[in-house]
Amino acid sequence: MNRATLAGLGAMLLWAFLGLLAKLAEGIPPLQVTALGMGIGGAAGLALVLVRGRAGRLRQGPLAWAHGVGGLFGYHALYFAGLALAPAVEANLLNYLWPLLVVLLSAPILGLPLGGRRIAGVLLGFLGCALLVGGGARFPAGAMLGFACATAAALVWGLYSVTARRLAAVPTEAVAGFCLASAALAGLLHLLFETSVMPDARQALALLLLGLGPVGAAFFLWDIGMKRGDPRLLGTLAYGIPVASTLLLLAGGFGAPGWRLALAAALVTGGGVLAARQKA
Repeated sequence: MNRATLAGLGAMLLWAFLGLLAKLAEGIPPLQVTALGMGIGGAAGLALVLVRGRAGRLRQGPLAWAHGVGGLFGYHALYFAGLALAPAVEANLLNYLWPLLVVLLSAPILGLPLGGRRIAGVLLGFLGCALLVGGGARFPAGAMLGFACATAAALVWGLYSVTARRLAAVPTEAVAGFCLASAALAGLLHLLFETSVMPDARQALALLLLGLGPVGAAFFLWDIGMKRGDPRLLGTLAYGIPVASTLLLLAGGFGAPGWRLALAAALVTGGGVLAARQKA
């Protein structure tokens, strides 16, 4: 596993904290959370870019901006719309099609071979994810628009992740600009459709940590992983995110352990081992 793939793994570890931090920020509207989180992450990234004297790397062409902002903002907007228009369990399960799509799209878009072990690994991971986040899932016809949004979110993130490799010439520093632009769009939608809430001390700390981690640094690490790492392995290992997130929620006192978590962890771990053993 090279350093770039390890960077992508670091992004997933940060995303595992998303559920816990979102729980601690509960009461703040989702678009406000997105705007503040991405704003903090983008500002921190911009500060680092400026300190290193690399401001020129923010100047990118329209395609790079469309890809970056379309991926970051488009995914979150569709995901939140899915949660708002459909039952959360079902919408979240459909959203977790994105790791499977990252693996499968790596073949036609990047020309990377998949192999039987890698395919079996990602299917085991999805089975574990479905068991954990989709227990008792039902898909009522009245929520089809929400399900469509959640599925579209998975497709957007899968395409954004895989096609990032086609834009390897775009430096990772440019993600700071994409984050800030996405924060501005989220902020505009928040003002149009939500009522602002002044965070208390706990919520403010959660928002700061969100911006520095899952909705900030994770995007930079994921960019490195997708551009120079192994997207097939990362897509398979991504199914560890809901397992790790659930464990962190339990550690924070939210929920109780059960057999679903244990079995899901075993399936995801087995899938990861299978994928890792697949030769390039």
